[in-house]
Amino acid sequence: MPRLHWARPSVALDDTSGFNYSVKPAPLHRATDAYIGGVTNPTPWTLSASDCDELVASHVGGDVSVAVIIPARNEATTVGSVLDAVAAAGTLVSDLVVVDDHSSDDTATVAARHGARVLSLGAPTGKGGAMAAGVAATTADILVFLDADVTSPSAHYVPRLVAPLLARPGVGLVKGYYVRPLHDMPTGGGRVNELTARPALSLLHPGLGEIRQPLAGETAIRRSFLDTCPLATAYGVEIALLLDVAAKWGIETIAQVDLGMRRHRNRPLEELRPMATEILEVILTRSGVVVPPR
Repeated sequence: MPRLHWARPSVALDDTSGFNYSVKPAPLHRATDAYIGGVTNPTPWTLSASDCDELVASHVGGDVSVAVIIPARNEATTVGSVLDAVAAAGTLVSDLVVVDDHSSDDTATVAARHGARVLSLGAPTGKGGAMAAGVAATTADILVFLDADVTSPSAHYVPRLVAPLLARPGVGLVKGYYVRPLHDMPTGGGRVNELTARPALSLLHPGLGEIRQPLAGETAIRRSFLDTCPLATAYGVEIALLLDVAAKWGIETIAQVDLGMRRHRNRPLEELRPMATEILEVILTRSGVVVPPR
């Protein structure tokens, strides 16, 4: 796999003509440590859009390889535009993998047409299984996961997610955060995030309550971190990874970056209950609560 030399880009971040990035050490911003029950809890690093863009535009020599992994099942209508947005990062991405989780539509064909290396699974494995298959198919140092159902993908997703990992060796996991519209309303999306994940984290893991989108599919992680935190399955994969990294490496190794606005296919309410149940089960079990089998 090619390894990349990071050099100053000659274009603005939102330009789609291609990039060749580098990042030098620069300050990241910390929220004030949470003080709960007489105990000070460390909180994640938080980077605004301007923070990220400043890091992306910085210059330092170095070698790193970045793979983008996109798990997808029946996302033929949106996966192409997601891949086109990734392509705007130019030489930043050395491997682009779409894991087709046994789609019944043309997801694999569309992904290949838009330049991805397609890994087709013979049977459905769920999102976590598809992500794990993508990880096994590449040797990159940094792994970026993106959702395939986003209808408003942007060229800045990958650079901003990778920026903290290049700027600070101590950061190992980066989560995206964003505004989520619901249908014709400017906000209101991410109902499971706001009504299940964030309240549970605030109660049981106060430092992680600072993470604005704990369920975000837009995530970047060092392979060295992921090797110690195997991916969970199905809907619980993102929250499990967040909790496992915090437990293994510490909350201070986690960063979150502003990705702007994110639109995707909003699920009907009846599909959200099983998702919320699985996510709550992951949070409870990793907090030492015995959950009766379902």
